[in-house]
Amino acid sequence: MKASILLLATLFATSVHAQERHIDCSKARDPKACEERVAKMKATHAQAEKACEGKQGAERRDCLVKSMCAQQKDPKVCEERAAKAKGAHRDARAACEGKIGAEHQDCMVKQMCAESKDAAKCEALGKERLARREKIREDCKDKRGEELKACIREHRSAK
Repeated sequence: MKASILLLATLFATSVHAQERHIDCSKARDPKACEERVAKMKATHAQAEKACEGKQGAERRDCLVKSMCAQQKDPKVCEERAAKAKGAHRDARAACEGKIGAEHQDCMVKQMCAESKDAAKCEALGKERLARREKIREDCKDKRGEELKACIREHRSAK
């Protein structure tokens, strides 16, 4: 259940953030079970990616949510949680409207973490993701098209 929540939360953060999330199972109470959950989550995501191939934008996001939620124990609850996350992201964007650059990014992190149980930890992770994202942008800034996609994939997989 926690794996599906994590999966959906990363899905809606932003498309770049979704792939950057790294789960360290060595710190888990049961590392083997954690590894199994991560493997299952990755397989679910890979199946959803395959099912939604060729779709773009909102249609693709909706397809990914439906495909991943269909594989959960309770798809209805999963879709409701996804809709709630989408609403929270929309609200955060509205609250941060008019801000640009780093100010906008910081505002988004604060807004998205406001409802979190541990807001400080959430914000620290958010800022860490932003730093990784900025490094990827800097390292891949002179590339375009397929070369850019390959550069981004390369940096995301190098954790």
